[in-house]
Amino acid sequence: MLELIDGFILHLATERGLSVNYQVLVRRFLEAFASWFKAQHQSEQPAAVKTEHIAGYLARRKKDGIAASSARIELIALKIFFRWLVVRKHIASDPADPILPPRQEKHLPDSLNEQDVQTLVESVKGAAPLDRRDRAILELFYASGVRLSELADARLENLSLEEGWIRVTGKGSKTRLSPVGGAAREAIAAWLERGRPALVKPKTQSHIFISKLGTRLTTARIQQIVKERAALCGLDPSRIHPHLLRHSFATHLLNNGADLRVIQEMLGHADISTTQIYTHVDQARLKDVHRRFHPRG
Repeated sequence: MLELIDGFILHLATERGLSVNYQVLVRRFLEAFASWFKAQHQSEQPAAVKTEHIAGYLARRKKDGIAASSARIELIALKIFFRWLVVRKHIASDPADPILPPRQEKHLPDSLNEQDVQTLVESVKGAAPLDRRDRAILELFYASGVRLSELADARLENLSLEEGWIRVTGKGSKTRLSPVGGAAREAIAAWLERGRPALVKPKTQSHIFISKLGTRLTTARIQQIVKERAALCGLDPSRIHPHLLRHSFATHLLNNGADLRVIQEMLGHADISTTQIYTHVDQARLKDVHRRFHPRG
């Protein structure tokens, strides 16, 4: 089975173009199942795997305490692997096909209200290079809803302040254009004109956001910057993080009437169901309106 897992991961890389992180994750899940199956059933042959074996493995994982969302991801990895084995004629039938994924737990995303976002962003007022950089970082997170890794990797050649767009590379190495609003354009322009040049060193690359040493900011350092700025303006730093600004971006767009499909494109979600977690906000607002204004509300 391990040799076939190697072949499957190569398929994900060369034919599907999936990210290295995804390949590593899938390999880990499949190798864990292969190890369990060998220990429990004294076999390394995929053809020996039956539906009840996979169900038993998932039951074991549940007893180990993994969340339903994690179990779903592991099952998906097993399903696409065994489906690939059938297509390549390594096995005659797919033992994972009859198994339904566990019901997905729905966690409503936390978000800041608009006043808190304004407090956070506008608290950075200094004219020093690092102040201009940190203000631009906060503005871009909230203006565009970009992921932490996308902001860290963002480069000058992919930014157009004139047109109000930045090209970022997201999950699965997919690129998209993210909007850069007026406040963010002003903050980024100030950073690029009167902040970044002071930090540039001979070996500095074209990343938009750099450290005081002239190197690319790491994702860990950007996380730290966001928390530090939150603490300085009186917000709880344990709660504030870049992904919270991404959630706030999407939630506030929806609150103000943006179409869910448009928000999906801006966030870079491949599936609209991922974006639909934000509709709880809209639903709460609709319920309140109904209660206050409907004759029998």
